[in-house]
Order: sequence, then structure tokens, then C-alpha cells
Amino acid sequence: MSDTASQPLLRPVRLGALDLPNRVLMAPMTRARATNAELVPTALHAAYYTQRASAGLIVSEGTWVGPDAVGYIHVPGIWTDAQTAAWAQVTDAVHAAGGRIVSQIGHLGALSHPDHLGGRLPVAPSAVNPHEMSYTHDGPKETVTPRALTGAEIAATLDDYRRAAENARRAGFDGLEIHAQGNHFIAQFLNPRLNRRTDAYGGSAENRARLLFDIVDTVTEVWGADRVGVKLSPYWRNGTTFTADEELLADYDQLLKQLGDCDLAYLHLVGPDGGVGGDDTLTAFGRFRAHYRGSVVANLGFTRESGNDLIARGLADAVSFGAPYIANPDLVERFAQGLPLAEGDRETYYSGGERGYTDYPAAGRP
Repeated sequence: MSDTASQPLLRPVRLGALDLPNRVLMAPMTRARATNAELVPTALHAAYYTQRASAGLIVSEGTWVGPDAVGYIHVPGIWTDAQTAAWAQVTDAVHAAGGRIVSQIGHLGALSHPDHLGGRLPVAPSAVNPHEMSYTHDGPKETVTPRALTGAEIAATLDDYRRAAENARRAGFDGLEIHAQGNHFIAQFLNPRLNRRTDAYGGSAENRARLLFDIVDTVTEVWGADRVGVKLSPYWRNGTTFTADEELLADYDQLLKQLGDCDLAYLHLVGPDGGVGGDDTLTAFGRFRAHYRGSVVANLGFTRESGNDLIARGLADAVSFGAPYIANPDLVERFAQGLPLAEGDRETYYSGGERGYTDYPAAGRP
């Protein structure tokens, strides 16, 4: 398959209010290039995203909603005027190249470290150490026991999400994606091993999901639901805290049903990594389709062939690609022409300035 007609990935699609020329999306990827104290994106970010403007849609790297959300080094934020103005230069460049880009906003919660927070403890649903690693300026360090958020602080965090959503609009993004995947803040609230609250945000699966729905309500007041997506990873597993057991997957089944009533632009879903509990990718996305009514963007490990197959089977409306976009800024064109993909330099994934970031050539160019 090398022509547009025979590749579902290359066909146009409408996700909510977003009209996309193809179904090859660029997944959000932390690249750690905001090497300044203000965590402001730079001209290098503008060049990087503009090179990839042929994607049906670019989802930006996860950006912090506020200073308490920070948890990795050199990752930009979107809570200050300076950050917002810099992101506007990125979106202007992407739009000038004919592209579309949404802002992914998030919070690291218990996965952060006092080194990122001026010595303050990270905040979380409960005072439970996730026992993972935090990447600081002094290298990886073990997480600490975080501080449980009060009800008033949850309300203040919702204000952070609202401000980030407003700033993303001011910056000229085409929409917004809520980071709720992996082991980050929202996923911590969804997880009964980390969320031991007894108030309205804990206890039952419905209460544990309340924060996510409050954030959805908050940002859709700014954007409208048809320009907002949510990214989830029901099959995420890491250590003993995040395990995709049947009980948790059943909670996600109900969560997907509820999100179907929100009329979102799309739900961005991460499939199983090598299969969990016997579920392979097709089984997982069949399960997602059975519970979510709305547009689905599939993520994790897809190739041109498997992405086309998933869409042809009706199990997703679009597919997002992460690592392939690092070394292949012209990924859509390579798919269309059946060209081989370049390999990325893993040593520069999270460092290196221009090297390994904006210096990958398009196919056929030196």
C-alpha cells in the first residue's frame, strides 16, 4: 500500500471540531529542550514542531499547568505570560506550515520531587509514596511520600487547569488534550492503591474519577468539548502500584462509558505493552470501542501496517506515533510513499539541543 486511497491512515477525518487531512497524529513526547529557568519554549521548539506540520494533528509535549505540577527537568510550562507568548510563536509557525497543533496539559503529582519544587513536598491524592524514580537536575532520585491535597487545594488545582486552558487559547493552539495517562497526577487519583481519600474524591471508582471529570468540565468551559481530548492508559503497569488487573480495567470500562457522555473531540488511548492479562492490541481496542462512544485515537507501538489495519477494522479513528516522529519529521510522506523509516538516536531523546531534535533530514535529503 503506497497510495492515499489504499491507506486508511492517509484519509481525512473529523475529530470533534478538528478537521484533519490524515489520521497520522504526532503523539505527545517529552523532549526536555526548555533549558531555561522560566521553562519557556524556544525557537528550537518552533522549528521542531514545524518540521512535523504534515501530521494530521500534532499533540504537544506535556506542559505543566502550574509550578506545583513540575516534575521533570527542562519541560516547558503554560502557566506564565512568557510561556504563553513563546507557545504562540510555536503555533504561528506550525499554522504557517499548514499544520494543526493542540496543547497537552498536565501535572506530575506524587511522581515529582522536592528538588523540582523548591524543597516543598509533591502533592497527591493521598500521602502514599509511589516508589518510583524522579529525574532531577542531580540525576534520578527516589520519590518521597507526598502531601495529600486538601479540598481547597484541589479547587486551586482546578483553577490551574483553567488558567492553562485559557493560556493555550491565547497561544493559538487548535485545541487541548488533558494528560491523564501513565502514572501522573490524574492517574494517581484513579488508582485505588494511591488514592485512599475518604472525601468526594476517593473511595468508590466514581469518586476517584471525580477529579478527571471536574478538570474536563473546567477546560471545556474555556474551549468547548469538541476541541478537547483526554489521554488515558488503562493498561499501564509499573512496579506494584500501577497494575492493569481486571478490577482496575473494569473501572476504566465504566470511565470510558461516562466520558462518552462528554462529547469530547476524541479519546486518546494507550494500548497494552506486549499484552497484559492475555489482552493483545486488537482485543484491547475492541474493548475500548465497546465502552466508548466517540472518536478514538490509538497509541503505543504502531507501524504503518498495524495502524492501517486498526483503522480498517473500525477499532480506531486515528493513530498517534511517538518514537517514529523523532527521526522522521516527514512521517506522513514516508507512509504515503512506502519509504523506510530512520532510527532515532536514543542518547539525544531528552538532551542535546538541536542534535537529535531538529537535525533529522526528510527522506531523500542529505
